[in-house]
Amino acid sequence: MVRGRGLAYRLASRGFTREATSPKCAGMTSTSAPAISIRDLKKRYAPAGGGEGKLALKGVSFDVPEGGIFGLLGPNGAGKSTLINIMAGLVRKTSGSIDIWGFDIDRDQRNAKRSIGIVPQEIVFDPFFTPYEVLEIQAGLYGIAKHLRRSEELLRAVHLADKRDAYARTLSGGMKRRLLIAKALVHQPPVLVLDEPTAGVDVELRRQLWELVTEMNREGVTIVLTTHYLEEAEELCDRIAIINHGELIANKPTRELVGMAREKILVLTLDRDLTELPSHPGFVKCETSGERILEITYDKDRANAGEILSAVQAQGFSIVDVTTREADLEDVFVSLTSQAA
Repeated sequence: MVRGRGLAYRLASRGFTREATSPKCAGMTSTSAPAISIRDLKKRYAPAGGGEGKLALKGVSFDVPEGGIFGLLGPNGAGKSTLINIMAGLVRKTSGSIDIWGFDIDRDQRNAKRSIGIVPQEIVFDPFFTPYEVLEIQAGLYGIAKHLRRSEELLRAVHLADKRDAYARTLSGGMKRRLLIAKALVHQPPVLVLDEPTAGVDVELRRQLWELVTEMNREGVTIVLTTHYLEEAEELCDRIAIINHGELIANKPTRELVGMAREKILVLTLDRDLTELPSHPGFVKCETSGERILEITYDKDRANAGEILSAVQAQGFSIVDVTTREADLEDVFVSLTSQAA
């Protein structure tokens, strides 16, 4: 990526802008059309022995706004990978529609594929190719002329220029992840999907990957992210959708989604050791995290902090210190997915 030249420049240099190419976007401003639009998407896998088979996606509909970082979350087996594989053209949908950058994946498959880059969970390149060769081969598959290829530029962007001629098998796990990102960006797509990009990566490499992702987003790339690290999704994503059992159960701006939490947490330091736990109808959970430390999770619709403190004091305890903690995305995620179970 050339610093100082954003995504709009790089796409325009190939004659590939939304306004110039998308049939849906004629006469629209760039903010009026989503980067991805999914409508009533269904996928049923046929069983080996006949019968109806498993319905992996049950009429999912949502839009991914252009220019943001969109989180797609859900438990294992929720349908996230199926949805991504349909967008990537690896799995055929049963019904419904997906538009990527204004192009229907069935009616205009070529332009839809040109509009999206997929970074898979799996390492998908030959270990005996060098990073430069991996990118050159990928560029060839997209029919990019040699004088238009940006393999060197991409290697610099993902901090692999010094590994240009090393065998891919000699790269560390984090380097391989960065090479996957570079590979997905070879054709300069306006939308990038990252499927569990930090799985199995240590804390420092996770930080480096997220710095790279946020830099790409600042340059104008729309990011779709799946991750099991919910604290990362909460920090990075502008908007989050949650899928469970093939159904969309939430799709809101991140702050609004976190605000759905009904529970709050009080951490109390008491004047003496606990021999028994206090109780109150508003308690969701009451547990010790030390000899004199009590952590109470309560339903804010059934009680307030004052009532909780009074309940503890009424049972003979004096409170030395109080700290509070708001519920986070993980609390909301667990609540929503358990309700839908």
